[in-house]
This record gives sequence, C-alpha cells and structure tokens, in this order.
Amino acid sequence: MLTGKQKRYLRSIANGLKPLYQIGKDGITANQVEGIDEYLERKELLKIKLLETCPISKNEAAIELSAQTNSEVVQIMGNTIVLYRKSPEKIYRLP
Repeated sequence: MLTGKQKRYLRSIANGLKPLYQIGKDGITANQVEGIDEYLERKELLKIKLLETCPISKNEAAIELSAQTNSEVVQIMGNTIVLYRKSPEKIYRLP
C-alpha cells in the first residue's frame, strides 16, 4: 500500500510520461494485461489511456488492471490511469 507522499512522488514522475497502452471497444484483453504486466516488471510506472469507446468505466478498469497485474493505482485523472508495481531493480526510490 502506497502512502500519500509516495503517490505524490509517483504522480510527479508520471506527469512527464505518455500513455503507452490504450483500452478501447474490446475492453481489457489478455494480451493487454500480459503486455502491461511485462512493462511494469521492467519500468515500474505506466500510464494507460481509456478511449471513449471503452465499455467499462475508468474506475472499473483501474481496479481490474491493478488486480490482474498485482499493481497499485497511483492516479485516475480524466481517462488516464497510472499504475505502479515495485520491481526487483527498484528504479524509483520511494520516500
């Protein structure tokens, strides 16, 4: 579980990132979950964009993605979700 200070730190880093994954009319697919899982393993922090055609809400998508990838939701802003999962390489040093 991330503290408020840790979430603020991760949000500041995520501000400069661009969304690498998009979730559209097909919803969350197994291939997307696999790709997101692999990316989080390497980079720890990921921004995901939900398109207008996405059949599920942003909150449902964030909960489902965090559960399937064993990550934590850092932020939901507009149609963008930021996920974090600690990596063995420890790229970001959390306060």
